Amino acid sequence: RVDKLLLGGAMIFTFYKAQGLEIGNSKHEDDFIELAKEILAEAGDRIVLPKDIVVAEEISEDAASKTVSYDAIPQGWIGLDIGPASIAEFKEIVSSAKTVVWNGPLGLFEIEKFAKGTVEIAKVLAETNAKSIVGGGDSAAALEKFHLADKVFHVSTGGGASLQFLEGTPLPGLVALEQN
Repeated sequence: RVDKLLLGGAMIFTFYKAQGLEIGNSKHEDDFIELAKEILAEAGDRIVLPKDIVVAEEISEDAASKTVSYDAIPQGWIGLDIGPASIAEFKEIVSSAKTVVWNGPLGLFEIEKFAKGTVEIAKVLAETNAKSIVGGGDSAAALEKFHLADKVFHVSTGGGASLQFLEGTPLPGLVALEQN
């Protein structure tokens, strides 16, 4: 159970599409649109989706980019980071949390102009007193890139396994250890 679930990264575009919004050429998963609808209906206001998005015409450092409202993503453009209003909202929520579980970057952090969401939230995690657990290879790589990995409580490269553990799914390695 969570008080708030902040969504970012490519996952948000499946949720936007589930709401009938235009997502341009943003990465999404059509196979999960119905599940996203169910999650949105069940979770209500506990799910926080970005209010603004940094979009670009293509994925490159020198691509034309701009910040738009989540419901105004231009056709043909690609969502690549959360925008400044969303960063501010996410920072406020994270800074007041007692425990934060983070899995997956908030934008395409490998390209500097699309890294701000990931960097800013990572900085808040590094500064907060919250117990912060970061899972996933991309998240771990982002923390390393921005020299913040040693400032959070725990970092694991096992993103999917971390989430399975939290949901109570038996993990083969742990089951084997328990049996010995």
